[in-house]
Amino acid sequence: MTDTIEPLLRRIADALDRLSPPPPAPTDLTAADAFIWHADTRRLEPVPVVNRVDLDLLQGIERQRDILLDNTRRFAKGLPANNALLWGARGSGKSSLVKAAHAAVNAELPGRPLALVEIHREDIPTLPTILAALRGARRHFILFCDDLSFDGQDAAYKSLKAVLDGGIEGRPDNVVFYATSNRRHLMPRDMIENERSTAINPAEAVEEKVSLSDRFGLWLGFHNADQPTFFAMVEGYARRHGLDVDRDRLEAEAREWSVTRGARSGRVAWQFIQELAGRLGKRLN
Repeated sequence: MTDTIEPLLRRIADALDRLSPPPPAPTDLTAADAFIWHADTRRLEPVPVVNRVDLDLLQGIERQRDILLDNTRRFAKGLPANNALLWGARGSGKSSLVKAAHAAVNAELPGRPLALVEIHREDIPTLPTILAALRGARRHFILFCDDLSFDGQDAAYKSLKAVLDGGIEGRPDNVVFYATSNRRHLMPRDMIENERSTAINPAEAVEEKVSLSDRFGLWLGFHNADQPTFFAMVEGYARRHGLDVDRDRLEAEAREWSVTRGARSGRVAWQFIQELAGRLGKRLN
């Protein structure tokens, strides 16, 4: 009986091996300056061209720009640097600044030593896996999560907390974490108040989640732009893309656009420029 079963089991095992996909090949971490983490396949996908704007086009956030740029520069040189949380108004240039600072530092330093790795909010629980993949690599990596926040009974923040605290192994020296959020404490105010009002010990009820933001060494706040700054954004974009429009007309139309949008921000300025370029029959490079 044994002589009959063993060949059968061997054939079944061989068939299963043929059906199962081979493990993904290791990613060449020098193949690009930016990557996207795909948690389902546990792989890093190179991004040939990053969607970003130049650093000098970001107006009204000079202080935030200088602080993040200096932190990024030190990190790329192998010096101590902090994790950074960029929080505040929508469309105020938070994610644009992260991508622009990454490009600016790589342009400054020989060998382009810095890589940007985007991880999606829902993939935060896989952070230990990606850290294991990056640990020991020769390059330095900015792990970047855009629009980070936590709601309800979401426990994904515990994975992030372990990364920011370092855990047993410690955060790799060649990795730093940058995140953007509309919320300073990464959770909505009504959720904070609700947990305080229903808990036996209100202070301890929200301590774990609220203190998550305290684990970022840098807090950079962003706010809606005033009118002169908004016009500077519009004029900078128009000049960069060769939109030849009279200054008074440009400002009048930009003012009307911002009123209809109910906000003044870098995003609104760029949306106006796209509208204007379309009407003028101009392509944006």
